[in-house]
Amino acid sequence: MAKKIPVVGPTFEEMLHPWKIDPEIRKRAIEMKKKDPLHPVNLYNITWRDENDEIYYFVMPKELTGVDANIIVLYAKNFPSGSHKVGATYSVLAEKTVSGEVDPLKHTLIWPSTGNYGIGGAWVSSRMNYKSIVILPELMSKERFELIRKYGSEVIATPGCESNVKEIYDKSKELYQKDPEHVRILNQFEEFGNYRFHYYVTGNTMIELVKEKKIGNGRISAIVLGVGSAGTIASGDRVKQEFPETKVVTVEPLQCPTIAMNGYGGHDIQGIGDKHVTWIHNVMNNDAVVLVDDMDSKKMLQVLSDPEGMKFLKEFVPSDAVDFISDKFGISGVANLIGAIKIAKFYNFSSEDNIFIVATDSIERYRSVMEDLTRQFGKLDRAEAKSRTERILLYQEPSWIFEGDKWSRERWHNLKYYTWVEQQGKTVEELDKQRDQAYWRAQQEKVFETNKLIEEYREAHKNELMEMYFSD
Repeated sequence: MAKKIPVVGPTFEEMLHPWKIDPEIRKRAIEMKKKDPLHPVNLYNITWRDENDEIYYFVMPKELTGVDANIIVLYAKNFPSGSHKVGATYSVLAEKTVSGEVDPLKHTLIWPSTGNYGIGGAWVSSRMNYKSIVILPELMSKERFELIRKYGSEVIATPGCESNVKEIYDKSKELYQKDPEHVRILNQFEEFGNYRFHYYVTGNTMIELVKEKKIGNGRISAIVLGVGSAGTIASGDRVKQEFPETKVVTVEPLQCPTIAMNGYGGHDIQGIGDKHVTWIHNVMNNDAVVLVDDMDSKKMLQVLSDPEGMKFLKEFVPSDAVDFISDKFGISGVANLIGAIKIAKFYNFSSEDNIFIVATDSIERYRSVMEDLTRQFGKLDRAEAKSRTERILLYQEPSWIFEGDKWSRERWHNLKYYTWVEQQGKTVEELDKQRDQAYWRAQQEKVFETNKLIEEYREAHKNELMEMYFSD
């Protein structure tokens, strides 16, 4: 029996505005979201909006942040696979499918990852009828490995932790060299489909949210986001086009301050801090870097999600808010929150100022990490929850912040040379082009080209796709 054609789902525009999806297909996707989360029609649930077209967001209670600024959280736990990284992986694979670069009858896909991208790659590959292998550092949470296998992909563990990305690259290259005809590497750190998803879908969602909900002054003062692949922070490129005053701020682990200090080191903010500057990171458009301690991020996540920590928080934060927040953050989301508090204090933001952060995944990816914390520090009690909340959030210092001027941006840019030209085969000529914002505008414009190719592909394979969308 012949293998099925690749399944292709929404365009960038439909991920941004899901009400533009064919009503029959969208109804089916909403139905299957709970009934069968692994059904291919769930590709149409890759969006920041729910079935009622409401955006997945909340504003952090100011009792918890200690700042006047509105810290707005886009949370991704309701995406297919439990993380917005599924949007990046879908966008990368959809672009390559409709352009003919990859073919499930011929190619095995390699997803180099430190976690959520690999999970997203596993989920997307199987839904789109591709065979895939995820490369992941061995010290990532056991939940990550379990989900990758559950979603139908093979997984290979490489030595090290979050910041050991070179080892992932080396293993990917090794697999490619063994069978260059049949292996294709979809590297989140260099694939612009990742950039385009966040530029267009995440960035425009942020803009529409502050306008729709009339939060603060209806503008965006800062976006504070941890950089792993530098996909999510591409949203800042779109937001700055609408609100030129926006500060685009990179969050890095204090234990691995690569952009801030040309630094290195191991850390455990899973999802960020990968010890290099990624190819798709528009560092010339970044305004600052803020460093956050990895242990603070983990310890505060435990307070937000542990029953004893939640009990303490309810002493001064509305009970329903504590309950709602408790399952929305993962480690990197808490790191973003800490970074946002630092930035709010550093720039003296007022109650009119809006700061966006993203909760990339949820506590469900880190139960084992929380168990390790308990073994290491003992069971969380009220006194410890109070100490952590005050030290990590309420009295957080506006420290370890590096603002971007002309020369610091040049340094951030120049760091790309060592990974991408010396190790990964990029040219100096293309690296030099990245200094100019015209280079990035050209990448942004490809959103509309891809939308057209996806629509043409779906029309050409309409009967087969509809059969797969509506199969049991």
